[in-house]
Amino acid sequence: MTEVIKLKKQHRKLSPIKVFQRAVLITIGALLMATGLEIFLVPNQVIDGGVTGISIMLSHITGVQLGIFLFLLNLPFVYLGYKQFGKTFAISTVYGIIMLSIFASFFHPIPPFTQDILLATIFGGIFIGVGVGLVIRSGGALDGTEILSIVISKKVPFSVGEIVMFINLFILGAAGFVYTWDRAMYSILAYVIAVKAIDTVVDGLEQSKSVWIISDEATEIGDAISKRLGRGVTYLPGEGAFSGDFKKVIFCVITRLEESILTTIVEEIDSQAFLAIADIAEVRGGRFKKRNIH
Repeated sequence: MTEVIKLKKQHRKLSPIKVFQRAVLITIGALLMATGLEIFLVPNQVIDGGVTGISIMLSHITGVQLGIFLFLLNLPFVYLGYKQFGKTFAISTVYGIIMLSIFASFFHPIPPFTQDILLATIFGGIFIGVGVGLVIRSGGALDGTEILSIVISKKVPFSVGEIVMFINLFILGAAGFVYTWDRAMYSILAYVIAVKAIDTVVDGLEQSKSVWIISDEATEIGDAISKRLGRGVTYLPGEGAFSGDFKKVIFCVITRLEESILTTIVEEIDSQAFLAIADIAEVRGGRFKKRNIH
């Protein structure tokens, strides 16, 4: 998976409720990934990237159940994860890998839901992406490739995402030799679908965005945002570098679903206003809350 794991060492002890919630989400994530693998991809000779892809090909060559390879090949990366992110991450990852291996072994005898390769690729990628996304949000991992890439990135001038992509290029390409080249292309498609699903789960459909607006009608725009979106706005003093004119700058935080509404508000009041919108990884504090758009 190309998704970069954004985790930090956690030194404070989790409450029993938090531990239970994390365990449930990781279990569900492992269950979904095992479903995507054993019910959709593996029976149709389509693989995923990373250690999972290597495990699928080794299982195909040796005849040994996939769950065994998933467990054994991921174990060496747990120590790297422990050194990189701490004990909580390592424990979550070990638990996730164990559950993934168990579910994969349990699903192995079950016939595939479909023998249509395209359908298997699409739904297998979705199940894997959602499952991995849930585990990442819960502070763990189901594949050691990302952990290895983070360690390598500290020694080479490449980002984690670039290293993951480079590794998976060889793994997915190997599917052409183990299976056929059309299966390798389906594997790449499944990989891309899984990545998009991970992004959706990790970031959420309501990913937060920061908004900066510079306009002569700043007060009217700010009032409209407050009334129509229910969002708080902050006015900041600004000065044009060339003109020296004083400008009132609006700053606020919205969700992805509210972006089109805010854009409409600005265009209705001042079509010449400067508008900048950027993604935000995380929002804490204040009165910001995710809300549904009706």
